[in-house]
Amino acid sequence: MKAKEVLAQGTLLFDGAMGTYFAELEGAELSACEPENLHHPEKVLAIHRAYLRAGCQAIKTNTFAANPRSLECSLEECRSILEAGWQLAKEAARDQALVFADLGPIPPGEEGEQAEDYFPLVDKFLDLGAENFLFETFGAAELLPQLTARIKARRPEAFILCSFAVMPDGYSRQGVRYERLFAAMEEDPNTDAYGLNCVAGPSHMRKLLAALPKGTKPRSAMPNAGYPTMVSGRTFYGSSSAYFAQQLRGIGQDGIEILGGCCGTTPEHLARAKAAMDLAQRLSVPAPRVSQTETAVLPNPFWEKLERGDRVVAVELDPPVNSDIRAFLSGAEAMQAAGADAITLADCPVSRARADSSLLACKLRRELGVEPIPHLTCRDRNINATKALLLGLNIEGVNNVLVVTGDPVPSSERSQIKSVYSFNAPRLASFIRDLTPDLAGGPFRVYCALNVNASNFDAHLRYAKKKLGSGASAFLTQPVHSPEALENLKRARQELDCKLLGGLMPIVSYRNALYLTGEMAGIRVPEALAERYRDLDRAAAEQLAEELTLEFARQMSPYTDGFYLITPFMRVGLTSRILERIKKEAL
Repeated sequence: MKAKEVLAQGTLLFDGAMGTYFAELEGAELSACEPENLHHPEKVLAIHRAYLRAGCQAIKTNTFAANPRSLECSLEECRSILEAGWQLAKEAARDQALVFADLGPIPPGEEGEQAEDYFPLVDKFLDLGAENFLFETFGAAELLPQLTARIKARRPEAFILCSFAVMPDGYSRQGVRYERLFAAMEEDPNTDAYGLNCVAGPSHMRKLLAALPKGTKPRSAMPNAGYPTMVSGRTFYGSSSAYFAQQLRGIGQDGIEILGGCCGTTPEHLARAKAAMDLAQRLSVPAPRVSQTETAVLPNPFWEKLERGDRVVAVELDPPVNSDIRAFLSGAEAMQAAGADAITLADCPVSRARADSSLLACKLRRELGVEPIPHLTCRDRNINATKALLLGLNIEGVNNVLVVTGDPVPSSERSQIKSVYSFNAPRLASFIRDLTPDLAGGPFRVYCALNVNASNFDAHLRYAKKKLGSGASAFLTQPVHSPEALENLKRARQELDCKLLGGLMPIVSYRNALYLTGEMAGIRVPEALAERYRDLDRAAAEQLAEELTLEFARQMSPYTDGFYLITPFMRVGLTSRILERIKKEAL
């Protein structure tokens, strides 16, 4: 298998990060992972194999920083690391995938950057039989033509990919614009492909690549998973694998032929990217006939996180009251950046018309890569309309729904607006479960509400067990603001065999506290708690809301699998700060 042959058939999918993924598996930062080729080869081999199982067609040798200056070792030791890295990658690939000899930039010596510093490393790979080379994360292009010429002089059939690291504004750390870097690679007769990797996240990298006219050579994109944050001395990349996959698919649809991942990416990121690209390919050509056992099952990242025991946070955003969704989309992007695992969308809350939650859910998933959970009320749709809606959601890959009865239409409007209740919550959950044979995109996961503020909580627990028997998979509780609600949450944990997300809703003012208790069904704010907000200005009230919400989250954490965080009055900044602190404290 040759790189040019793979590219002639379509996209070439590389693996993702080695160093950050190795550190994630080890639970600690590594100064360098390249020496692990010698010290723990089985761990390096396992990572290569994980990327290959994810569907990657090319893997990089674990040799990015294998040079004497970066590792502060002898050239002879570096050669040993290169050889071990090459052998491990070849063993993993077994001629079923391409292996690229990977070299990153060498820190400049006293005489500055010298091509001669790279020659012993390049020659070692050539002696080992390397036919594919990747020079990645470079910030300038001056040395690369000397290196590509040396390779092609010994191995004319070699395929050489040169990749540059530039910031979202298009400049490398050496201050060179990426247009100049690309132009140099277009002119170099020995460079076969070129592109970008590292530093930028997928959205920014996509914009940079889309801004340039197409060249004569294939281009590559290997973005970071997102942007890093430091927690307790460790580096984390908060962007979801689903978001990364959707953006990488978009980069491919924009015409970039070589795709992969850099810092923060894992086999999960690449597996989802492969699934997203395969789906896009299927949708771009006439669908073949399939048997009843063949399906296009899409991943359900949110439920998969819950199943494997990850703590999650679903954030609720109310759809807009008109068709201007700029603020809504901006809020969704902010929640995603803050670490939201899913965004829930209310279905015409308080029986007041808003933009359709299911249509917005599809838009969020398609355009932002967000995992949405639209609310489905039992009000307003008969059986036919409900089935049609569920089929449409499944086609769009929206396979998480929150089933609620729905608020009744206010009595003052009942002469003009009629409620339709073909279902209650257990019947709707059962209907969705029984629909599974008709769902080519995989089964739905049904979430239901649990009112931990109810005065007769025994009855609500019995009703919750009925919902579980009808097909519900998890519960999202009403907000907890009182010791009684917390005790009821503890009981739910003991008696319900399911996943539980504890409800959090920041109170933003004294008036808001009174309104929630007096006007919102299922929410109760103790009088003493409300009094703490009396006479506070907005800034002070928000600060109190942030601290109280975090305290409730800490109290609830042992009894939940995550949180259901409701955004009050579209105060996205407040919710983002709370979400970031929940994630930072790993509550």
